[in-house]
Amino acid sequence: MTTLDRARRVPPGPPRSSAMRMLAVMNRDRLGMMTDAAAAYGDAVRIPVGPKSLYFFNHPEYAKHVLADNSANYHKGIGLVHARRALGDGLLTSEGALWRKQRSVIQPAFQSKRIAAQAGAIGLEAAALVERLRAYEGRGPVDVVKEMTGLTLGVLGRTLLDADLGAFSEIGASFGTVQDQAMFELATLSAVPTWIPLPTQLRFRKARRELQRIVDQLVDERRASTEDRDDVLSRLIISAGQEVDPRVGRERLRDELVTLLLAGHETTASTLTWSLYLIDKHPQVWERMHAEAVAVLGDRPPTYEDLRGLTYTAMVVEEVMRLYPPVWLLPRKALQDDEVGGFHVPAGADVLVCTYTLHRHPEFWESPEKFDPERFDPARSGDRPRYAYIPFGAGPRFCVGNHLGMMEAAFVLAMLARDLRLVKAPEHEVVAEPMLSLRMRDGLPMTVRSVR
Repeated sequence: MTTLDRARRVPPGPPRSSAMRMLAVMNRDRLGMMTDAAAAYGDAVRIPVGPKSLYFFNHPEYAKHVLADNSANYHKGIGLVHARRALGDGLLTSEGALWRKQRSVIQPAFQSKRIAAQAGAIGLEAAALVERLRAYEGRGPVDVVKEMTGLTLGVLGRTLLDADLGAFSEIGASFGTVQDQAMFELATLSAVPTWIPLPTQLRFRKARRELQRIVDQLVDERRASTEDRDDVLSRLIISAGQEVDPRVGRERLRDELVTLLLAGHETTASTLTWSLYLIDKHPQVWERMHAEAVAVLGDRPPTYEDLRGLTYTAMVVEEVMRLYPPVWLLPRKALQDDEVGGFHVPAGADVLVCTYTLHRHPEFWESPEKFDPERFDPARSGDRPRYAYIPFGAGPRFCVGNHLGMMEAAFVLAMLARDLRLVKAPEHEVVAEPMLSLRMRDGLPMTVRSVR
């Protein structure tokens, strides 16, 4: 270590000689890489990966500094940068004035009164899901990953776009291909030229064209309508029309809609899928959820006021997002030199806050690997550091759809627990796949049994 390094206090970590091995590990086992780094080196780690060094911070105060206190110094980083080829400059990847403008356009759709008004739409989609699943009773397993994707796309269409997305069954697969490409570019550090016709890149180009076709169709249908609407789709069309250059407006509208389609369904679908897996593993949790849903909902669909009664179901959702946060990694890039937890972060450094490891930090979570929804009882969680649990991110880029996502997850799980018992196919191995979201590899086949 040089005198300058000592003066600036560089985080500990694997030696630079392991850089190529760590690049292979990042490609093969990203969750394992982050978990092992935190266990071996502590709350601040410098991980050499190929020609880069990743600055990994795994403490609530460090997360608070990067994501909130000094957020102006950190732009979106590794992984999300690689997703820009598909998402363009949508809300997930844009920065600065453009991001602030995009956020201001869609923010009104997430006001409390508007969210409350969406409860009925969620109930309708959840009721349709229950009936679709009920049809599989006695017929063998159904892949609930596909069902949750269809559900969340249906809710997105009803609540934010006032459009029927059921006709676009290929959306889920297209976004899966987009995530595959983003992770390919991450693993190769974008060293492979985009013009090389590798199978993954050819699939990505086809998926990107398909997504652009879908959003163009949604826009064309809305523009052809004479009905006056105030949903997100209409707001984005109006905002794009205000661009001086029509070509720029058209590209931004595409970017924002593709991003909304991804962010608006992928994270909630992931949370619901992991919920069904964990609820099945813990029958006593299902029993409590079933009893609560019967007592609160009876035979009717949920209303917004029912959220106050579905307290245990909400704790289940929170605990699921602790163990399997849909956004498992919050990557940033430092614009200027900084100091985090006493460690020097140079300008241009790739900085990582990993919610997956932060949510399992043994200093802040008792028995961190245990599934225990009651840890989110207010009586047990009052003294927990605010930034020990950040499933929706933190700071200015806190997820704008967090309340809608929580209501959707709670209502869907309550209706499923009230009416059905879902059991994982015993031969199926569940494997977490950390892409842009933390999804399940190879789906989740479950058998269905009606209980009402």
